[in-house]
Amino acid sequence: MSPPVPPPGSGSAPVSPEPGLPADAERWMREALSEARLGLGRTHPNPCVGAVVVREGRVVGRGHHAQAGAPHAEVLALADAGDGARGADLYTTLEPCDHFGRTPPCTRAILDAGVARVISASEDPNPLVDGRGLARLRAAGLAVWTGVLSEEADALNRPFHKAMRRGLPWVTLKAAVSLDGRLATRTGEARWVTGEEARADVHRLRSRVDAVLVGTGTARLDDPQLTARVPGGGGRNPLRVVLDARGELSPALRVFRQPDPDQTVVVVGEGAAPEGAARLAATGARVWTVPRSARGLDAEALLRRLVAEGALHVLVEGGAGLFTTLLVERLADELILFLAPKLLGGDALAWVGGLGVERMEDALALRVDELAPLGKDWRLTARFLWPPGG
Repeated sequence: MSPPVPPPGSGSAPVSPEPGLPADAERWMREALSEARLGLGRTHPNPCVGAVVVREGRVVGRGHHAQAGAPHAEVLALADAGDGARGADLYTTLEPCDHFGRTPPCTRAILDAGVARVISASEDPNPLVDGRGLARLRAAGLAVWTGVLSEEADALNRPFHKAMRRGLPWVTLKAAVSLDGRLATRTGEARWVTGEEARADVHRLRSRVDAVLVGTGTARLDDPQLTARVPGGGGRNPLRVVLDARGELSPALRVFRQPDPDQTVVVVGEGAAPEGAARLAATGARVWTVPRSARGLDAEALLRRLVAEGALHVLVEGGAGLFTTLLVERLADELILFLAPKLLGGDALAWVGGLGVERMEDALALRVDELAPLGKDWRLTARFLWPPGG
């Protein structure tokens, strides 16, 4: 089990950039961002971070954080640079830490290496850091800047930033639908809405998140494994989370018959029949109890529990009732629709239920980030544009 994530906190004030930023700072920060991307989907529950050491116009050291408990990006880049780090510039996509965790503080390694200047893309929102790392380096006499390509850097770690600031995970809704927004035919047949390329992409997506969440109906009707079967291998299985408010699911479902049963969590409501929960626990699955709400289970309470367990990015794969709850309660951040060039008609199953929208101006707004072809299908990725505080 991953260690609990520290609760959000105010921390110190944001660090302001100093004048005199190197003219080629963006060029080298892009190199650091390339390093950071090498850790995507592997650093749970830590952020992915990349760093490069630059001396006399060339990179002399590189590093990226590979997994929790492993050396941080800055330490690896400095080790790669060796003596070349003395008097050089260090570019890092996130503020260096200044505390002991699973590894020693990065600020100590930076000072010991004799680096002259440190350029950071973003401040670290973790209340254990939150400006303290940059302040320590400045106090030691190093020239320090931050804010270089911060938008690009923050986009790599949206789940981490949200968890640190709000105590909630980044929630991605994923559905495979026809062009008229249908999950299945009127008889409930859903295999297969999309083609092999799109289904392979779903497994890659699962491999990059911390948890996959489905509702009771999806677990019962689709009987998914919720594992990351990445083509060619190398995928990382997420935590498998199944809602079962009454504790009525069958232990024979495939999600309860995986080689790592403790990585399956079944979520029951307060007051659920204890014999049902015990029957599911006998499979090796973990059973969590959360409060009930008007819509079934308290979704926010569950999401906060997931963050406490280190799951910062949650992929929700259905069904329509769960999607609707997360949208009505404004708990979703991102939408990924795999669109098949098919029409199923109005009597087929829609991917989302009623949202109570009466006026067009009240429609849920999204920003489309990408529309990409996948064989005969398309993948649409968009973010919800909730109002401030929403």
